[in-house]
Amino acid sequence: MKDADIEAARLLLARLGISPEQLLKTPAETRAVPTIREYINRVSDAVPAGTRRVYDPYWRRTVELWGDRRIDEPTALEIKQLAEHIKLNAVLRKNSRGGRTAAEHLISALRCIYRHAVADGLIAEQDNPAIRVAKPRRLVSTRRALRDTRLAEINKVAGSTGNDPELDSMLLRLHTETACRRGGALALHPKDLDTEQCLIRLHEKGETLRWQPVSPTLMQHLVTHCEQRGPAETDQLLRYRDGRPITARRYDHLWQRLGKHLPWVATQQVSTHWLRHTTLTWVERNFSYAVARAYAGHNGNSDAGTTSTYVRADLQEVATALAALTNEPHPLAIDR
Repeated sequence: MKDADIEAARLLLARLGISPEQLLKTPAETRAVPTIREYINRVSDAVPAGTRRVYDPYWRRTVELWGDRRIDEPTALEIKQLAEHIKLNAVLRKNSRGGRTAAEHLISALRCIYRHAVADGLIAEQDNPAIRVAKPRRLVSTRRALRDTRLAEINKVAGSTGNDPELDSMLLRLHTETACRRGGALALHPKDLDTEQCLIRLHEKGETLRWQPVSPTLMQHLVTHCEQRGPAETDQLLRYRDGRPITARRYDHLWQRLGKHLPWVATQQVSTHWLRHTTLTWVERNFSYAVARAYAGHNGNSDAGTTSTYVRADLQEVATALAALTNEPHPLAIDR
């Protein structure tokens, strides 16, 4: 090769940003791209149980339609079309919002899959099709705080009907006092009870862990429940009379029964989460936004402005709010 040809080659390589040494390297082996069916099964085994429970129906639907395609084949347009199909064919319920939630969950489920695919080097970040599909805009929630009279009606019916009024009354009091989510109550274990300080340890979504004050009366009910229904320290605390652990179905049956006795409950689709709204609204109105935030277990920066970093409430302030709510003294409450 002539010197002029060599120099021309060097100039071309320089413009392309390639060094001569790179040409000598052996090309890396191309990784086999799995099918959507194969990769969803892998991701399903890697995510937390709560994530799997929410996303599994949408992953199964995706496998039915695209299971034999490679993970890098679907486009953003195809995902958008699938979301619209899911939205239009969502099961209609009394609290249905036009399939928006189903479409949102589908996109979230696929974003989860493609985040793992990017992390595994199966596709490049810029080739992620799910991230380029916008989720449906969320409508304003219809949930709101219940008036004292309405809450009293609910507690009266729960405590006088059904096959286990003691359990149902305790469930309602637990959620009213702590504003915890349903999953937090179902994840309680006897070892999560701090009887001396009247605290319970809540395991909630996002694998969060926090101590929440409860009244001495509720703590006594929880202890008695453990003694009578016999869960081990590491077993689920809330149980039926025969010792079986309750599931989310107990909540479903409870609100269905309440709806039969209280038509407004059925009409407005009142659920356990309304109790969370009720308690947190009361705390915010009577104490402060910072205390309500701590009471709810909101510790991230995504749900409030920068100021929240400097005005966080502590456990004693939450206990003080609880003492005022229940009209019972609490060991950690601040004298006011």
